[in-house]
Amino acid sequence: MGVLSLDLYLTPVISVTGRCKDSRVAKKFQRVPELILGFDTETTGLSVTSERAISYGFCAYRFGSPVWSEQFFVIPDCPIAPAAQRVHGLSLADIESKRGSSAVYNVEGGLQRAISILRDYHEMGAYVLGANVVRFDLEMLRRSSISVLGESLDDDYFDLSLLRIIDIVEHDLLIEPSREVRPRRGQDYLCRHYGVAPGGHDALNDARSAVEVFLEQVVHNNAGQASLDLVSDYSEASK
Repeated sequence: MGVLSLDLYLTPVISVTGRCKDSRVAKKFQRVPELILGFDTETTGLSVTSERAISYGFCAYRFGSPVWSEQFFVIPDCPIAPAAQRVHGLSLADIESKRGSSAVYNVEGGLQRAISILRDYHEMGAYVLGANVVRFDLEMLRRSSISVLGESLDDDYFDLSLLRIIDIVEHDLLIEPSREVRPRRGQDYLCRHYGVAPGGHDALNDARSAVEVFLEQVVHNNAGQASLDLVSDYSEASK
């Protein structure tokens, strides 16, 4: 990213109150929310109904600067599809070998940890951000939670539908609606377009690159007059 000032383009997060299911309205962001949680998964395949996440990546940004991150891995209860393995490079043996150097959970433990992070950051007022994050990552989380934990994530403990969401693909469609001008919207393409280092299909790195893309999208929305070089007293997210 370029080095610019963001004071003018930072806005505090307004908490969502009441039960606002299915009421999200896409908008072009002129300001950056105070707290953002980047979220990405690598999975056994592309079906949200039958596949599992094998890696979760989370990164928190406060005032446009990274303050916390976590990545953990999951031993799946279904095979990793060869096509998926070619993308992220993770085999079952690779995941097993990470024990001792990284957190490795079973499917139930991984779901519980991911839900806990999302719930905690939602309560802190964070926006959850990713690429196709609602249709893929969060939907797989929801369906896996139903089948494995017996929890539909729509109760008083945690209601997934109340999350504040920023999807960088949908946001980019608002910036440039023409599919002729921009026929592709994948995260790798958006990284190249906005000058952000791609994450390389690593869950944590992809979560980070998605946030960085969004920050540059806000710069674009403000005619390039600001980037996101802010000083923050936070070295860790308060949890």
